[in-house]
Amino acid sequence: MSGSSRARALLHEFRGDAYLYGHGLLSRVGEVAGDAGQRAALVRGTFPGSDGFVQTMRDSLTNAGVELVGEVRGARPNAPREDLLRITDELRALSYEVIISFGGGSTIDATKAAEVLRTLGGGIDDYFGTGLVSNALAESGSLLTPHLAIQTVASSAAHLTKYSNITDLSTGQKKLIVDEAIVPARALFDYAVTYGAPRALTVDGALDGIAHCLEVLYGAVGKPSYPQVEEVAGAGIDLVVNYLPRLVEHPEDREAREAICLATDLGGYAIMLGGTNGGHLTSFSLVDVLSHGRACAIMNPYYTVFFAPAIQGPLRLVGKIYQDAGLTTADIENLSGRELGVAVAEAMLELARRIGFPTRLSQVEGFGDHHIERALAAAKSPQLKMKLESMPVSLTAAMVDEYMEPVLEAARDGDLALIRNV
Repeated sequence: MSGSSRARALLHEFRGDAYLYGHGLLSRVGEVAGDAGQRAALVRGTFPGSDGFVQTMRDSLTNAGVELVGEVRGARPNAPREDLLRITDELRALSYEVIISFGGGSTIDATKAAEVLRTLGGGIDDYFGTGLVSNALAESGSLLTPHLAIQTVASSAAHLTKYSNITDLSTGQKKLIVDEAIVPARALFDYAVTYGAPRALTVDGALDGIAHCLEVLYGAVGKPSYPQVEEVAGAGIDLVVNYLPRLVEHPEDREAREAICLATDLGGYAIMLGGTNGGHLTSFSLVDVLSHGRACAIMNPYYTVFFAPAIQGPLRLVGKIYQDAGLTTADIENLSGRELGVAVAEAMLELARRIGFPTRLSQVEGFGDHHIERALAAAKSPQLKMKLESMPVSLTAAMVDEYMEPVLEAARDGDLALIRNV
């Protein structure tokens, strides 16, 4: 079975008929939305070329007999609080039976959170953490409106997941809702929408997909879910490692672009099986200088070395993928402990170099040591506790400065030797 065929089989296992993906699917939006209601509200992205795609959806809704009661502009990158509050206010003025989001992860995340605020009231801080939306729904007897999430970027897989990331621009800190209640009831991804994606967006998104697979894989060691995570994460990482360099060289390559879409969707499957950890936790403090996917991709080689003694099985799997792709000549099979982690980290850095991607934080314009201080403070926050707890090397808030600070300094300088293992 080819990598893409394997990915499709896994995605069907994950979402079955509740998820439509492939080419030329926007004309089916009305059919899918109509299964949930006859009055729809649309929260839409406004990226270049989006108007034509939105018109296709409008026509599809009309043909299906679904009334579009209003359109709301989506969120900026990282889903700022201000955009969330604006979207919430505009949705409160509309009467609808199904909500449609059309955009990248930020617009989909903002739509998830806006529907929570519209239905339950309160402030967004009331819901940051795990399971708080479900608790509030149970107490109030309320239900969220069915959500059809339409993805436009191969990246976050927000259309498939229980996460909503929201950013406070005043502090530069991202926080998140983690809750099964906000998983979109239906999802759709028309790969044709990604054909015009800029190079940077394509690369950042693909590496975000690796980050989802990699971090969940690392965190699943010793858990009953490990065999399933290994299958899903391994398939996703393999697709990105083998197809991203090809897509960077040939942006019009439809086979490569489809492979990246499938891979990032597998990243979404992965984060529904387990939690992300180090790379994601640090990325939440870098939102003012880096996109989410780029921040995770820079950090993960360094966390790989930190976690190495606890993740030998995942490292052999991942190392073999990079080895087969010609990214390392290290003896992956016979290395162990920290040495194996270093070999895999260096292979990950080699992929970054080959696609012209930064390998250390000091290469990022605007980065400074205050970002390290912010990341250390965030790691101790109760609202981000789930990321600290998801690490394969267990840390408490009291251990953050001793062990996480050297990881961040290593990522700043590009020096794996600075990392201290527990």
